[in-house]
Amino acid sequence: MSHPVSVDVVIIGGGLAGLAAARRLDRAGVNWLLVEASDRIGGRVATDVVDGWRLDRGFQVLNTAYPRVPALVDIDALDMRYFTPGVLVRRGSSLHRLENPLRDPKTAAQTLTSGVGSLSDRLKFAALATRCATYAPSRLLDAPEVTTQEALRRAGLSHRMIEEVLRPFLSGVFADRALDTSSHVLAMVLRSFARGRIGVPAAGMAALPAAIAGPLPYPQLLIGCRTLEVGPRTVITDAGEITCRAVIVATDPSTAAHLLPRLPKPDMRGLTTYYFGADQAPIDEPTLLLDGDRREIVANTIVMSNAAPEYAPAGKSLIAASSVGVSAPSGASEAVIRVELSRIYGTPADDWELLSVVSIPEALPAANVPQSRLRKQVSLGDGLFVAGDHRDSPSIQGALAGGWRTAGEALSSLGALTGAGL
Repeated sequence: MSHPVSVDVVIIGGGLAGLAAARRLDRAGVNWLLVEASDRIGGRVATDVVDGWRLDRGFQVLNTAYPRVPALVDIDALDMRYFTPGVLVRRGSSLHRLENPLRDPKTAAQTLTSGVGSLSDRLKFAALATRCATYAPSRLLDAPEVTTQEALRRAGLSHRMIEEVLRPFLSGVFADRALDTSSHVLAMVLRSFARGRIGVPAAGMAALPAAIAGPLPYPQLLIGCRTLEVGPRTVITDAGEITCRAVIVATDPSTAAHLLPRLPKPDMRGLTTYYFGADQAPIDEPTLLLDGDRREIVANTIVMSNAAPEYAPAGKSLIAASSVGVSAPSGASEAVIRVELSRIYGTPADDWELLSVVSIPEALPAANVPQSRLRKQVSLGDGLFVAGDHRDSPSIQGALAGGWRTAGEALSSLGALTGAGL
């Protein structure tokens, strides 16, 4: 792009939000251009293939109950590999199984007699999950808003159930060990987990943004072009100037706040994922393991290749372990993680090969109270719009729904909001 270009809408950022916005604009028939600074699409959703290993950029999963996912992609075409609908909790010398009876009724009796929490805890949590799964989202979002920790207490769950099961599980979901995340976000997460299946595409999580981008005309995706400045009806890039009628900034929150100074930057939360390769899997099922011993070092771990053999070379196993927060990788931290994984799996991890440490300081926007109905304003006036999970809920669903919603507002400002489904 060596000369000025003019389009109706410029989208800055080729992550999930930007791609969802592009899909809606394309369906509306307006002239759009997406500008992405990196050499690929997908944003935080990416997969590196190294010597036959598929390493997602941090532990990520796809939930089939996210409403915007099947609206944008054919889930069957993603060739999904699913995890067990439940968790294993390490307490002392034993692993205790908790499964979702709404997904697999055959596990109800086993879950009710599990050694994690009391029978009352398990019944109360089942009731909470059932309410989230069956109530309309509007009803869930009309409920009084408190922190996740307070919501779990109000549900009658014991301190032990919260500390040994729900804190390690939800801290990995929200990157929030304090569980200060809004109860409205919690309700939507529990709704999705209760109603959907969790897994990864056989080709890695990068298959998701690739599938969303699939129907888009490739010449309108300007990859490897950095945006320098954004103004009303003008975008300046390192490849030239673009004039337009509207701009959608769909970058990460830090970049968005830099390009749009009036936009406050949200607090961000970090996650670190350790990937290990092993000759033999430490467990033979695709189930998430939680640390119920309250060590608060490893939030969760799973043998990825048990679900998706394509993630590892033939005859090898890929283990992912996630910690809340980020720290510089070091021999000391690796040694600590190995000790923790040996304890959680109940088998030595000394001979596992450390493949990668993925530290993401800004993995998720914080979603502290108040979040209200999880939809923040996306129109900044003067034809400027912002999209992303920091304007909706911190999730894949939030990014996709936010991009779709923001494109709708941009179309409305152009007077182009026509056609079924727009």
